Amino acid sequence: MKFLTDISDFFLPRFCPSCKYKLTSTEVVVCNSCLSKIKHADSERIEIEFTRKFKNEKIIKGFTSLFVFEKDKELQDIIHDLKYNGKFSIGIFLGKLLAAAVNDKIQEWKIDLIVPIPLHHLKRAERGYNQSDFIAKGMKKILLVPVKSRLIKRVRFTETQTTMNLVERKENMKDAFALRRNKLLLNKNVLLIDDVITTGATTSECGRILLECGAANVYAASVAIAD
Repeated sequence: MKFLTDISDFFLPRFCPSCKYKLTSTEVVVCNSCLSKIKHADSERIEIEFTRKFKNEKIIKGFTSLFVFEKDKELQDIIHDLKYNGKFSIGIFLGKLLAAAVNDKIQEWKIDLIVPIPLHHLKRAERGYNQSDFIAKGMKKILLVPVKSRLIKRVRFTETQTTMNLVERKENMKDAFALRRNKLLLNKNVLLIDDVITTGATTSECGRILLECGAANVYAASVAIAD
Protein backbone atom coordinates (compact mmCIF):
# COMPACT_ATOMS: atom_id res chain seq x y z
CA MET A 1 0.00 0.00 0.00
CA LYS A 2 2.84 2.40 0.85
CA PHE A 3 4.45 1.57 -2.52
CA LEU A 4 1.23 2.48 -4.35
CA THR A 5 0.98 5.71 -2.38
CA ASP A 6 4.58 6.56 -3.26
CA ILE A 7 3.86 6.00 -6.95
CA SER A 8 0.68 8.08 -6.79
CA ASP A 9 2.44 10.91 -4.96
CA PHE A 10 5.17 10.96 -7.60
CA PHE A 11 2.69 11.66 -10.39
CA LEU A 12 0.02 13.49 -8.35
CA PRO A 13 1.71 14.96 -5.28
CA ARG A 14 -0.51 15.82 -2.34
CA PHE A 15 -0.03 19.02 -0.35
CA CYS A 16 -1.04 20.06 3.17
CA PRO A 17 -3.96 22.52 3.00
CA SER A 18 -2.36 24.68 5.69
CA CYS A 19 1.41 24.92 5.16
CA LYS A 20 1.24 23.81 1.47
CA TYR A 21 4.22 21.48 1.90
CA LYS A 22 4.17 18.14 0.13
CA LEU A 23 2.73 15.31 2.21
CA THR A 24 4.77 12.19 2.86
CA SER A 25 3.36 8.76 2.03
CA THR A 26 2.46 8.25 5.70
CA GLU A 27 0.61 11.55 6.09
CA VAL A 28 -3.12 11.68 5.36
CA VAL A 29 -4.66 14.94 4.07
CA VAL A 30 -2.91 17.19 6.65
CA CYS A 31 0.78 17.08 7.55
CA ASN A 32 1.72 15.91 11.03
CA SER A 33 3.35 19.23 11.88
CA CYS A 34 0.21 21.29 11.19
CA LEU A 35 -2.03 18.73 12.84
CA SER A 36 0.05 18.88 16.03
CA LYS A 37 -0.39 22.68 16.23
CA ILE A 38 -4.19 22.63 16.29
CA LYS A 39 -5.55 23.30 19.77
CA HIS A 40 -7.72 20.52 21.18
CA ALA A 41 -10.93 21.24 23.08
CA ASP A 42 -10.50 19.66 26.51
CA SER A 43 -13.41 18.49 28.67
CA GLU A 44 -13.42 21.70 30.73
CA ARG A 45 -13.70 23.88 27.62
CA ILE A 46 -16.47 21.71 26.20
CA GLU A 47 -18.44 21.93 29.44
CA ILE A 48 -18.08 25.73 29.46
CA GLU A 49 -19.24 25.94 25.84
CA PHE A 50 -22.21 23.64 26.48
CA THR A 51 -23.29 25.84 29.40
CA ARG A 52 -22.89 29.03 27.36
CA LYS A 53 -24.51 27.84 24.15
CA PHE A 54 -27.06 25.14 24.96
CA LYS A 55 -27.77 24.33 28.60
CA ASN A 56 -30.48 26.89 29.41
CA GLU A 57 -32.59 26.18 26.31
CA LYS A 58 -32.75 22.43 27.06
CA ILE A 59 -32.86 21.56 23.36
CA ILE A 60 -29.39 20.10 22.84
CA LYS A 61 -28.98 17.42 25.50
CA GLY A 62 -25.24 16.92 25.07
CA PHE A 63 -22.41 18.50 23.10
CA THR A 64 -18.85 17.67 22.18
CA SER A 65 -16.14 19.01 19.89
CA LEU A 66 -12.61 18.10 18.88
CA PHE A 67 -10.72 21.35 18.29
CA VAL A 68 -10.75 25.03 19.19
CA PHE A 69 -11.05 27.27 16.14
CA GLU A 70 -8.38 29.96 16.12
CA LYS A 71 -8.38 32.75 13.55
CA ASP A 72 -5.51 32.76 11.02
CA LYS A 73 -4.24 29.41 12.27
CA GLU A 74 -3.89 25.95 10.74
CA LEU A 75 -7.47 24.78 11.25
CA GLN A 76 -8.89 27.85 9.53
CA ASP A 77 -6.83 27.06 6.41
CA ILE A 78 -7.92 23.42 6.49
CA ILE A 79 -11.64 24.16 6.86
CA HIS A 80 -11.44 26.91 4.22
CA ASP A 81 -10.07 24.38 1.73
CA LEU A 82 -12.94 22.04 2.53
CA LYS A 83 -15.66 24.70 2.29
CA TYR A 84 -14.53 26.67 -0.74
CA ASN A 85 -12.09 24.55 -2.74
CA GLY A 86 -13.99 21.27 -2.95
CA LYS A 87 -11.44 19.26 -0.98
CA PHE A 88 -13.92 16.60 0.10
CA SER A 89 -11.18 14.34 1.48
CA ILE A 90 -10.60 16.94 4.21
CA GLY A 91 -14.20 16.51 5.40
CA ILE A 92 -13.88 12.73 5.51
CA PHE A 93 -10.56 13.05 7.34
CA LEU A 94 -11.92 15.48 9.94
CA GLY A 95 -15.02 13.34 10.42
CA LYS A 96 -12.89 10.29 11.15
CA LEU A 97 -10.76 12.26 13.63
CA LEU A 98 -13.87 13.58 15.38
CA ALA A 99 -15.52 10.17 15.55
CA ALA A 100 -12.42 8.47 16.94
CA ALA A 101 -11.96 11.16 19.59
CA VAL A 102 -15.57 11.23 20.82
CA ASN A 103 -16.55 7.59 20.22
CA ASP A 104 -17.13 6.84 23.92
CA LYS A 105 -19.51 9.76 24.27
CA ILE A 106 -21.40 8.79 21.10
CA GLN A 107 -21.85 5.26 22.47
CA GLU A 108 -23.05 6.69 25.79
CA TRP A 109 -25.66 8.80 23.97
CA LYS A 110 -26.85 5.77 21.97
CA ILE A 111 -27.01 7.74 18.71
CA ASP A 112 -29.39 6.34 16.05
CA LEU A 113 -28.89 8.93 13.31
CA ILE A 114 -26.23 11.44 12.27
CA VAL A 115 -27.69 14.59 10.67
CA PRO A 116 -25.46 17.25 9.10
CA ILE A 117 -26.57 20.87 9.54
CA PRO A 118 -28.01 21.77 6.10
CA LEU A 119 -27.19 24.68 3.81
CA HIS A 120 -29.89 26.69 2.05
CA HIS A 121 -30.41 25.34 -1.48
CA LEU A 122 -29.13 28.61 -2.99
CA LYS A 123 -25.90 28.47 -1.01
CA ARG A 124 -25.56 24.77 -1.74
CA ALA A 125 -26.06 25.44 -5.46
CA GLU A 126 -23.44 28.19 -5.36
CA ARG A 127 -20.90 26.01 -3.54
CA GLY A 128 -21.97 22.72 -5.08
CA TYR A 129 -21.98 20.76 -1.81
CA ASN A 130 -22.42 20.94 1.96
CA GLN A 131 -19.12 20.50 3.80
CA SER A 132 -20.87 18.99 6.84
CA ASP A 133 -22.11 16.09 4.68
CA PHE A 134 -18.53 14.93 4.22
CA ILE A 135 -17.69 15.31 7.90
CA ALA A 136 -20.73 13.13 8.67
CA LYS A 137 -19.62 10.55 6.08
CA GLY A 138 -16.22 10.37 7.75
CA MET A 139 -17.89 9.79 11.12
CA LYS A 140 -20.06 7.04 9.66
CA LYS A 141 -16.95 5.11 8.59
CA ILE A 142 -15.85 4.91 12.23
CA LEU A 143 -19.14 4.82 14.12
CA LEU A 144 -21.23 2.80 11.63
CA VAL A 145 -24.23 5.01 12.40
CA PRO A 146 -26.57 5.95 9.50
CA VAL A 147 -26.23 9.47 8.05
CA LYS A 148 -29.41 11.27 6.93
CA SER A 149 -28.24 14.31 4.99
CA ARG A 150 -31.68 15.18 3.62
CA LEU A 151 -33.71 14.84 6.80
CA ILE A 152 -33.72 18.58 7.51
CA LYS A 153 -34.01 21.27 4.86
CA ARG A 154 -33.23 24.96 5.14
CA VAL A 155 -36.37 26.77 4.02
CA ARG A 156 -35.31 30.36 4.62
CA PHE A 157 -32.17 32.05 3.36
CA THR A 158 -30.54 33.66 6.41
CA GLU A 159 -28.25 36.66 6.53
CA THR A 160 -24.59 36.15 7.32
CA GLN A 161 -24.16 36.03 11.10
CA THR A 162 -20.56 37.21 11.37
CA THR A 163 -21.39 40.58 12.95
CA MET A 164 -24.46 39.48 14.95
CA ASN A 165 -24.66 38.95 18.70
CA LEU A 166 -26.29 35.85 20.21
CA VAL A 167 -29.81 37.31 20.41
CA GLU A 168 -29.63 38.54 16.80
CA ARG A 169 -28.35 35.17 15.61
CA LYS A 170 -31.18 33.30 17.31
CA GLU A 171 -33.74 35.63 15.74
CA ASN A 172 -32.01 35.27 12.37
CA MET A 173 -32.32 31.47 12.52
CA LYS A 174 -35.95 31.36 13.68
CA ASP A 175 -38.11 29.18 11.41
CA ALA A 176 -35.17 28.67 9.03
CA PHE A 177 -35.51 24.86 8.97
CA ALA A 178 -38.15 22.24 8.26
CA LEU A 179 -38.27 18.45 8.29
CA ARG A 180 -38.62 16.32 5.16
CA ARG A 181 -39.54 12.90 6.60
CA ASN A 182 -40.85 12.67 10.15
CA LYS A 183 -41.21 8.88 10.30
CA LEU A 184 -37.44 8.36 10.21
CA LEU A 185 -37.13 10.48 13.32
CA LEU A 186 -39.68 9.05 15.74
CA ASN A 187 -38.09 8.23 19.14
CA LYS A 188 -34.57 8.43 17.68
CA ASN A 189 -31.47 9.87 19.34
CA VAL A 190 -30.04 12.29 16.79
CA LEU A 191 -26.54 13.72 16.50
CA LEU A 192 -26.30 17.07 14.68
CA ILE A 193 -22.96 17.66 12.94
CA ASP A 194 -21.30 20.91 11.83
CA ASP A 195 -17.80 22.04 10.96
CA VAL A 196 -17.56 24.95 13.43
CA ILE A 197 -20.08 25.90 16.11
CA THR A 198 -19.90 29.53 17.21
CA THR A 199 -22.95 30.68 19.19
CA GLY A 200 -24.90 27.48 18.67
CA ALA A 201 -27.97 29.35 17.32
CA THR A 202 -28.15 27.30 14.11
CA THR A 203 -27.68 24.03 15.97
CA SER A 204 -30.35 24.91 18.53
CA GLU A 205 -32.90 25.79 15.85
CA CYS A 206 -32.28 22.49 14.06
CA GLY A 207 -32.57 20.69 17.37
CA ARG A 208 -35.89 22.39 18.16
CA ILE A 209 -37.38 21.20 14.85
CA LEU A 210 -36.16 17.65 15.45
CA LEU A 211 -37.67 17.49 18.95
CA GLU A 212 -40.98 18.99 17.81
CA CYS A 213 -41.19 16.32 15.11
CA GLY A 214 -40.63 13.34 17.36
CA ALA A 215 -36.93 12.87 18.12
CA ALA A 216 -36.26 11.40 21.56
CA ASN A 217 -33.09 13.41 22.20
CA VAL A 218 -30.84 15.71 20.18
CA TYR A 219 -27.09 15.97 20.68
CA ALA A 220 -24.48 17.99 18.81
CA ALA A 221 -20.86 17.59 17.75
CA SER A 222 -18.52 19.73 15.71
CA VAL A 223 -15.00 19.60 14.40
CA ALA A 224 -14.32 22.86 16.26
CA ILE A 225 -15.80 25.39 18.62
CA ALA A 226 -15.31 29.13 18.29
CA ASP A 227 -15.97 32.15 20.52
